[in-house]
Amino acid sequence: MKTYTVKQVAKLAGISIRALHHYDEIGLLRPAFTGNNRYRYYGPEELLRLQQILIYRELDVPLAEIGALIDRPDTDRVTLLTGQRDRLDAQAKHFAGLVLTIDRTIAKLKGDAVMDDAELYRGVVSPEKQAGYERELIARYGDGVRAHFERVGKMPVDQVQELMAELKSVEQGLAAALRRGVTPESVELDPLLERHRQWVGLSWKRMPSGEAYGGLADLYISHPDFVARYEGIAPGFAQYLSEAMKAHAARHPEM
Repeated sequence: MKTYTVKQVAKLAGISIRALHHYDEIGLLRPAFTGNNRYRYYGPEELLRLQQILIYRELDVPLAEIGALIDRPDTDRVTLLTGQRDRLDAQAKHFAGLVLTIDRTIAKLKGDAVMDDAELYRGVVSPEKQAGYERELIARYGDGVRAHFERVGKMPVDQVQELMAELKSVEQGLAAALRRGVTPESVELDPLLERHRQWVGLSWKRMPSGEAYGGLADLYISHPDFVARYEGIAPGFAQYLSEAMKAHAARHPEM
């Protein structure tokens, strides 16, 4: 049986040695054996398991859930791969549609094509993800949030764009504070956080209580899509925004 050291597997899979050590520590990927030299060695079974782990990571499945998925007694490796392939195929179709929307928008901006306003958003957010966001928020905050989705769905495109421009301005201001070293608990952030909370209030059609605003902060660091979005603004911004929102909610339970 051919075996590989941690360093060799890391190079083979394109991941860090620390990641492999972490997978071992949490019981997600154990080596086949540890040699007398105390090196970890991995065989064919471990390489296949690592492939499963990395595919699930690409599908944004949290590490804490991957082990249970792989180790289900009623599921073999072929079934797992088939399910992963189906999910990736659906994503590929979604991204293909998104690329088409971007190409059409570029053509419109260059004056080479005409594009309806509604087409600007075609394929940008998959219906499944949007429905999932809405269900999660409605379950947490009730009919007020339901009214928000109904209201935004009826808004003209220019109003939606204005709403999103305000959000972008607030987020960029908070990200700049993060880069300057302002702590998330600082009252210096209050003007920006008041705008952010008012933006949420406009979206929900009611000003969120401190409890609701803090709950939204929890969602921002618990949902991988929100984390990915905020980390794209600035490294560490998801945690920073969440902590800043909670601090503001504690200082101002009601607005």
